[in-house]
Amino acid sequence: MRVRSLAYLRLGSPDVDAWRVFAGDFLGLMPVDGGNSDAAYFRMDDFPARLVVEPSAEAAATAIGFEVMDRRELAALAEAVSAHGIEVVAGTPEECVERQVTGFVRFADPGGNPIELAYGPILQHDPVQTPNVSGFVTGGLGLGHVIVSAEDGEAQYDFYTGVLGFVERNTMAGGRVVFMGCNPRHHTLGINTRRGPGRLMHLMLEVATLDDVGRGLDRAHRLKIPMMHTLGKHTNDRMVSFYVYSPENYAIEYGWDGLLVEDEVPTYEISAGAFWGHRFTPPPER
Repeated sequence: MRVRSLAYLRLGSPDVDAWRVFAGDFLGLMPVDGGNSDAAYFRMDDFPARLVVEPSAEAAATAIGFEVMDRRELAALAEAVSAHGIEVVAGTPEECVERQVTGFVRFADPGGNPIELAYGPILQHDPVQTPNVSGFVTGGLGLGHVIVSAEDGEAQYDFYTGVLGFVERNTMAGGRVVFMGCNPRHHTLGINTRRGPGRLMHLMLEVATLDDVGRGLDRAHRLKIPMMHTLGKHTNDRMVSFYVYSPENYAIEYGWDGLLVEDEVPTYEISAGAFWGHRFTPPPER
């Protein structure tokens, strides 16, 4: 009984049009129609829109959606979350239609991040069109990975490992940051212990080839997307990637050839984030 992958991400933004350029023209995701004509919906594979950006006065993640196996697993996990003392709310039929899933539940994790568990995505059978990208690495590995913050990192860790079934892969910064997996992708979730309410900090998308990464760098330059970390190679998941700032200054990683952990190995602490590259630039003023 465990979460299977990162299924989707829903954001609220005061500038949805900026995301149409960022997610469509830069990231190379496929714009599609959805239930809210004011929102922006993006596909990257046969899954329904994995990224949705809706108009909002404040920038925030409104749902971090994880996929589970089926209705039985959803019910068992919802019961386990509730037994952990967290209120669980079932999605309405209308909300399921909006997300294009068969069923889901929502709750706030111990850090206050908005989490959804969903099963039964309504798959799209027309080929995804990503002319700027040869393809994204998804399937059983899911959308990619996210990093969220929590004030009480231990409570957050206990919840994700003890209730949702994540496995600790490695730590950094003296254990203040923990990377966790739920499938062979090295990590699907990271927890950063820091003051204040929990929030989304980082999203990673993995592309199919190194050339896709290089062309992404060219598009970032052409579209004047602000760079956060130059091209580099991580020490934990071995991914070759670069980071940019999203319209709301989320750290967006665009990478290739991430490590797959087929057999569980002991956890470890990394003393540096990159073997080379990943030189940092402070965020732009918005």
